[in-house]
Amino acid sequence: MRHGKHKYTLGVKPAHRVAIIKNLAIEVFEHGQIKTTHARCMALRTFVDKLITLAKEDTVHNRRTAYSKLNSKDAVTNLFTKVAPKCKTRNGGYTRVIKIADGRVGDSAKMSYFSLVD
Repeated sequence: MRHGKHKYTLGVKPAHRVAIIKNLAIEVFEHGQIKTTHARCMALRTFVDKLITLAKEDTVHNRRTAYSKLNSKDAVTNLFTKVAPKCKTRNGGYTRVIKIADGRVGDSAKMSYFSLVD
């Protein structure tokens, strides 16, 4: 039974959803903060938190695992050298989602900022 299981589908097919989340995660690790729709932020949160937890222990296996999920050498390097050392003592909650009052121009989609907690 799948009672209580919830996934943000983002209104697209599974392969497209994976590509969206992967690309958003790469942008977060390269820039530290992004602005996107609230649903995408919530879908991205679990993916990024799992990667940061993986990166807290810097091993070759963990780097290869992170690269298989991100497919970006620059993002993996930033993850392991800049982001993960800041989160060594933290046991979770590495990201922050801040809602923006105004909707997106054009379709009034709910927007949010997604950022890494320092």
